[in-house]
Amino acid sequence: MAGHKCRAIISPAEGVPVVFLHGFSYTSDVWQRIGITELLTLKEVPFLALDMPYGLKSECRPKTHDTDTNVNVAHEAILSVFGSTVPVLVGASVGGHVALSSAARFPVKGLFLVAPGRAIDESLRRSYGEFRFPVRIIWGSRDNIISGEEMRTLAGLLPYAKLVVYEGAGHSAYLAQPDRFKRDLLELYALAE
Repeated sequence: MAGHKCRAIISPAEGVPVVFLHGFSYTSDVWQRIGITELLTLKEVPFLALDMPYGLKSECRPKTHDTDTNVNVAHEAILSVFGSTVPVLVGASVGGHVALSSAARFPVKGLFLVAPGRAIDESLRRSYGEFRFPVRIIWGSRDNIISGEEMRTLAGLLPYAKLVVYEGAGHSAYLAQPDRFKRDLLELYALAE
């Protein structure tokens, strides 16, 4: 994968795959910890949870914060696991930035973003009008890293986006409200299928 060796959690099945891109301080294990991988396995939804090169603790070498390299690593992993099947991308924080950047370059069925970083960069904004798929933006009301104003702006820039506020949750809102996160993801997935 673009010269990278990265750990992955994979569940192959028929249908639209879900690809998870963790935040900076996490690994692909975070998706297991909240039970979403178990739920998708039970529902026979294919998924890939990938340790990414940008991750502080991820099992992926070499490390890099270069967005294009991270997009390429994710894209090559998707192709190697699911072939040409178009995925739904789930991205948290910097993973959200990589998901948005991926959607600007490659086909996706939907985006499920948790407080994506650098989401209204000018380079990305130009492509947002072309996003013709459902988007959910999750934001915790106690997020001290990404502002609600930025998330509202992002929702306004994306034609099929909906902002969902998790009251009382911080930056990693899915950890505070995992059951709601699972319901919201399944709702978006149903729209994207």
